[in-house]
Amino acid sequence: MITLDAIGTFALIVGLLTLTPGLDTALILRTAALGHRRRAWGVVLGIQSGTLVWGVLTSLGVTALLTASHLAYETLRWAGAAYLVWMGGRLLWATWRRSSGESPRTAGTGGEARTGTGDTLLGGWRQGFVTNLLNPKMGAFYIAVLPQFIPAGTSHLAPGVLLAGVHILLAVIWACVLIAFAHMLRGRLQRPSTRRYLDRVTGTVIAAFGIRLALGQ
Repeated sequence: MITLDAIGTFALIVGLLTLTPGLDTALILRTAALGHRRRAWGVVLGIQSGTLVWGVLTSLGVTALLTASHLAYETLRWAGAAYLVWMGGRLLWATWRRSSGESPRTAGTGGEARTGTGDTLLGGWRQGFVTNLLNPKMGAFYIAVLPQFIPAGTSHLAPGVLLAGVHILLAVIWACVLIAFAHMLRGRLQRPSTRRYLDRVTGTVIAAFGIRLALGQ
């Protein structure tokens, strides 16, 4: 049976990881800042669904097979990198088109319609889930950390799901803070110039993560 000390130590590790600004933070903040609360929560649920999948796969030993297979790992890494670069590039392209070819009245709506980022829970879930699941570094992290907290000689599935649940709980709490913060600043963040700047920053961050993933960093 997994001990409370092990759960506490694991919670500290993943808590610090959750608080570290990264791709998940950028996605949630950008989506919530646009006033798309349903989609923002969809992103959160999608990311955490991916976390749960990684936890289950790690507990079953599937991710160990993934990292052991060079071809499988490289395929996933390049697929994830291509997806992130495409998503970041699409955001950047939309801001350039809005700034050069649209009036302020339509700048906040037309780009969203074209890029398919309406305020839908399912759309946000799909984006968060695919982003998380195509990140092999998430699987590598779980392979390196999760087994250290699972007692030897016991089934790995139940303790692994429990620890993944701890990670998910902390991430959802942090997502609540991010969404609330974006909601408080929604008046400023929804100005056309601010939205273009936010999309450019977010697009750059996402594309940079994709390039780093492609380079194996």
